Amino acid sequence: ADFDRAAEDVRKLKARPDDENLKELYGLYKQSVIGDIDIERPGTLDLKGKAKWEAWNLQKGLLKEDAMRAYISKAKELIEKDGI
Repeated sequence: ADFDRAAEDVRKLKARPDDENLKELYGLYKQSVIGDIDIERPGTLDLKGKAKWEAWNLQKGLLKEDAMRAYISKAKELIEKDGI
């Protein structure tokens, strides 16, 4: 429940998080919901897809529960900084 609330609150942030924070949130979210990355790395011309793949791949091996806790913590940090 806390994870779902954090995911919803992140979408309501007043300011868009910077790219590094977005990538971290994306990787933690995917690791929380799906687990270890299960797709092939996109080609070099797909810059957005490659960035998302790399963000998720960085979380490889992290337990879903740990990824959820890290996501919630990161979301709270951004909400305190930027507000919703």
